[in-house]
Amino acid sequence: MADMRSYVSGNFVLNLDGKSCGFLKSVAGGGAMADVVNEKIGADHFVHKHISGVKYEELEMDFSFSMTPSLFDWIAASWSANSQRKSGSILACDAGHAIKNEREFHNALITETVIPACDGASKEQGYFKLKVAPEYTRTKAGSGKTDATYSKTHDKLWCSNNFRLEIDGLDATKVNRIESFSVKQKVAVEAVGELRDYQKEPGTIEFPNLKITLSEASAQKWNDWFEDFVVKGNCGEDKEKSGTLTFLTPNLKTAVGSLKFEHLGIFKLSPEPASANSERIRRVTAELYCERMIFAVGSPKT
Repeated sequence: MADMRSYVSGNFVLNLDGKSCGFLKSVAGGGAMADVVNEKIGADHFVHKHISGVKYEELEMDFSFSMTPSLFDWIAASWSANSQRKSGSILACDAGHAIKNEREFHNALITETVIPACDGASKEQGYFKLKVAPEYTRTKAGSGKTDATYSKTHDKLWCSNNFRLEIDGLDATKVNRIESFSVKQKVAVEAVGELRDYQKEPGTIEFPNLKITLSEASAQKWNDWFEDFVVKGNCGEDKEKSGTLTFLTPNLKTAVGSLKFEHLGIFKLSPEPASANSERIRRVTAELYCERMIFAVGSPKT
């Protein structure tokens, strides 16, 4: 009798278009489901039920900068309104990297990219989250071993406290936290009756607001911009700013990735709650809208 023992799937590998992208931190979703339809009560006085077409859950993946550039290129293309459908699979592997299970996904579109918080007080490794909507998925038993390589050194390239923010005309050297935010891509779903499946088409991209915390001692230029932009109403496009968030290695010199912000506008600036005789550093929180973001691996692109 074949050995039917369970296994510990401690390693997950993402493949895109037949090529390995590296190891994921975690994965969820991707299952099939159907809605239950209730029919009107008939002559027998019972509600009869049946299912509608098959739907597939979004896949969620957590990953670090250890992934290959092809994954980040897919994200960058989505953010630039050049959505690309990708097919691939997620391999569940045991401790020896033997493939035990393979979850295939087909014609997937990116629906959300979550950027982790940047926090000067944190020592945790930063992980990004990607959500994709496949048109359909299939699960099958795995075989062989993955050719993906794992490097602990490379996997620890970026921690949440290793970042640099630059915004035109502002002092951002004392920024200690940028809250996590998500870039979302709407997806339109069209039912295909004969196939009982759903086709998916990319919709609009939603870039979020930024919430930035910095020392009150370095906030004068932020105050000046807020006074002019919000209070005095000089909020035309020529008064908006550009900026860059750079993710750095522990030596704070080498960039592993960056986000470029275009058309930033401030709409709120408020001091943090404080109490008398407190030894906490006084900080203010700025909230900015952003019309467009550009994601890149490596040093910021000019």
